[in-house]
Amino acid sequence: MNKQESRYRWVVFGTVLLAYFLIVSQRTAPGLITDQLMKDFHVSASVIGIMSGIQFLAYAGLQIPVGLLSDRFGPNRFLIFGALLNGIGSLMYSLAPNEHVLIFSRLLVGIGDATIFVNLVLILSQWFKAQEFVRLLGVVGMVAGLGSLSATVPFSIWISITGWRIPFLSIAIILVALSYVLYTVLVSKPRKIFKEHSKIKKTAFKKRESVWTILRRIFSSRQAWAAFLCHFGVVGTYVGFIGSWGVPYGIQVFELSRSEASQLIMYGLFGAIMGGPLITWITSRLDSIKRIYTFIHLIVLISWSGLFFTGVKPSFIMVVVLLFIIGFGNGASSLTFAVVRESFPIEQVGVVSGFANMGGFLSAVLLPGFFGNVLDLFPQQSIDVGYHYGFIIPMLFSVIGLFGVMLIKEKKQPEAILHAHNNS
Repeated sequence: MNKQESRYRWVVFGTVLLAYFLIVSQRTAPGLITDQLMKDFHVSASVIGIMSGIQFLAYAGLQIPVGLLSDRFGPNRFLIFGALLNGIGSLMYSLAPNEHVLIFSRLLVGIGDATIFVNLVLILSQWFKAQEFVRLLGVVGMVAGLGSLSATVPFSIWISITGWRIPFLSIAIILVALSYVLYTVLVSKPRKIFKEHSKIKKTAFKKRESVWTILRRIFSSRQAWAAFLCHFGVVGTYVGFIGSWGVPYGIQVFELSRSEASQLIMYGLFGAIMGGPLITWITSRLDSIKRIYTFIHLIVLISWSGLFFTGVKPSFIMVVVLLFIIGFGNGASSLTFAVVRESFPIEQVGVVSGFANMGGFLSAVLLPGFFGNVLDLFPQQSIDVGYHYGFIIPMLFSVIGLFGVMLIKEKKQPEAILHAHNNS
């Protein structure tokens, strides 16, 4: 039985997607209890910043190594290990007696999180045909948005009822249990169902290129850098701003309460939830990924430019609309991995996906600091002017993304590409 034609592939898809949903929700949930952690552990904001930064630095720094290892040894066990490590990290976080354990627990979560998306892309590449792959990436983007959304109002209500430790402990236990389910679904069951499963594993250990040869090829590949820069421009700007300065922007410029300002983030998340499946569905029916992705990068650049050119006191409704569009563009970022899948042999998809994904999270790490440096140039009474000029940073990052999408070299006969991948 062919894996790409079996019904069992939907069991794989559903199980992996559940793990991704839970892990994405825990990626941002600690931001809900920043004040509580500072109070409970008597730590400064800088310690909280270290705790958050170490998680995302671990994520970004491990993307290429994880991609290399996954291409070489297969994605299944790395995804299972990542879910387990994420669960253990969340468990330590929920039981942490001091700030040192808090920081170490977020490092474990970051390492576990680093293994998830790259291996998810590889697993979908193995279990689904190329046309299905593009559409399912949109569903993955939608689920990521829903995971982030669940870490806002629903999770905050749970925390307000039970305190912060019980929700994190509960999710940790679910993730540890889910790692066993993933082993059953991805490793144990396929061995019994698919005869070719063992054959594929045996042939996987034939002549291998050295790591340096693979890295040299990637770093000298125009297509790999195009994917890196695309993700840098469309993902990092959204994640970097929403995750750091979105709520303060609402509070300090529009004088909203914290809960009202958090709704600005939700508008962006709604855009991302809609953008993922809609854009990939359209793309799967057209001949050109590049054409659609260029349009997405253009509207994202125009939206960030709109936040700057509307002045110091823009219309609140206009800000809501522009953040929704920016979120919509981020939802379409899965096209980066459609480009990777189309452009590189299956044995290199993992490492190139990791390289591209690193671009997005490198941007997300850099943007908050650059934006904050701009804000520091202005006194508190003129902070709205600081935000006005701060929007130059995501504008510039979006220009980099647009340059990346222009670098993409798309093959002239996509049907032939799809047929070749279907038979691979």
